[in-house]
Amino acid sequence: MKLRLAGITRESVVDGPGIRAVVFAQGCPHRCKGCHNPETHDTRGGRTLSLDEVIEQVRLTPIVRGVTFSGGEPFMQARGFALLGRRMKHMGLDVITYTGYTWEALTSTGVPSGWGELLDVTDLLVDGPFAEGEKDTGIAFRGSRNQRIIDVRESLRLGTVVDVSERYDQVACEALAGRP
Repeated sequence: MKLRLAGITRESVVDGPGIRAVVFAQGCPHRCKGCHNPETHDTRGGRTLSLDEVIEQVRLTPIVRGVTFSGGEPFMQARGFALLGRRMKHMGLDVITYTGYTWEALTSTGVPSGWGELLDVTDLLVDGPFAEGEKDTGIAFRGSRNQRIIDVRESLRLGTVVDVSERYDQVACEALAGRP
């Protein structure tokens, strides 16, 4: 299986907790005004890589705690990212997925094939489109206040959104203040 990607960052500390590899999907239907990665919007851009090629790039940095799927929009290639996520979990890595879709849209009836599979391998989901009017550089792992950090396992188990954004915002504030 191949994925169309905008790129891979082998070490990031801004795309989730800990040192993470980031896999950027190519193609995005949301095209949010003020998007941080507008070059990822075109579905014909980027390059295609096999899952094995992506995994090899991640293995080059053995200190990573997890992998983050960003974009572009990973749910446009949900099956491929779900397979990649499963393989990353077998490597002992956690998975964070960024999406311009909301949790409610991703879990509604009649969603495209593969969306549930990608949710199933995702530990934390950052949902919602970037809203330029709600931009906030002081929040953890999100660009705008309308976006949420969702604990996927607990949300699926309870059948309701478990928003853990405040927990990560607090940790980020303490880190900036130099507190343990």
